[in-house]
Amino acid sequence: MKFIIAIVIFSVIILFHELGHFLLAKRSGIRVNEFCLGLGPTLFGVQKGETFYSVKLFPFGGACMMEGEDADSSDEAAFGRKSVWARISVVAAGPVFNFIMAFFLAFILISCIGVDTPVISGVMKGTPAQAAGMQAGDTIVRMNNKPIHFFREVSMFSYFHAGEPVRVTYEREGQRHAVDLTPALDEESGAYLLGITSRSRSERTKGNVFSNLKNSVYEMNYWIWTTLQSLKMLVTGKVSPNELSGPVGIVKSIGDTYDASKSDGYFYVFINMLNFSILLSANLGVMNLLPLPALDGGRLVFLLVEAVRKKKVDPEKEGMVHFVGIMILMGLMVLVMFNDIRKLFI
Repeated sequence: MKFIIAIVIFSVIILFHELGHFLLAKRSGIRVNEFCLGLGPTLFGVQKGETFYSVKLFPFGGACMMEGEDADSSDEAAFGRKSVWARISVVAAGPVFNFIMAFFLAFILISCIGVDTPVISGVMKGTPAQAAGMQAGDTIVRMNNKPIHFFREVSMFSYFHAGEPVRVTYEREGQRHAVDLTPALDEESGAYLLGITSRSRSERTKGNVFSNLKNSVYEMNYWIWTTLQSLKMLVTGKVSPNELSGPVGIVKSIGDTYDASKSDGYFYVFINMLNFSILLSANLGVMNLLPLPALDGGRLVFLLVEAVRKKKVDPEKEGMVHFVGIMILMGLMVLVMFNDIRKLFI
């Protein structure tokens, strides 16, 4: 059951991404030759109008195959025949739809369980927070230049900036105060601590429709920020590439979460799967916007160059760049998958 749930989550997120490309292509008058879910050989499909809708053998991935997207075409409905801004909208629509999906899923999640407000429940003795005079009931509103909306943002900020001095802005009785804290190393856990604790998970704050909509934006932004900060740590060598997870690792994580939460009831299974879906949808949106060949972000770079130059980049050169990018990404996927499988037996 858990593997079916994982595949369904993957499939829906990818399908929604491709739906973004599909809808904007149709709106721009671009012919979509095939719209598929999955990769590899076709299991079944149906032709409706100009588009062949199909399901492939391997459930990870999907595609919106447009006329003239990767090759020159004389067809007036070809991708390359449309204006540069129409093409930009089509390429950008996939990641944008992922962010839209993350927002709506976040709204459902927050409407069900509320949010973890950044209110301090306690201050540990002998810690930087106590020395600075912080107290239970204080609400953290900013860490350095980052606005804080959820308590987990405090924890993640401390993780991403382990050991670094931080200016914490908090509210007490309607007044704002700012203190400079240097996290202290906890010998037992090996973590750098400010010395503040949060309320229990059951003490989440529920709001009305309008506050839930606002917090859904913050929730989506939280996962985008987390993804970008994680990538920064990977690039700077603060985390090992061995910590990367591909489809196999993510399916395992979803399965482990399912097993751990099903004893608490199906409501908690639903909540945890919803949380995973928000994470993955926002993550897919960010990853696809990276300016790397073969990804949506790489294609946007070429289109933006064209918009500035008022002249198309040589299609053969662009195609070669994307081909090399695909080969590199495929190689990386194989390595990540091998690493995921290796972890299963450790």
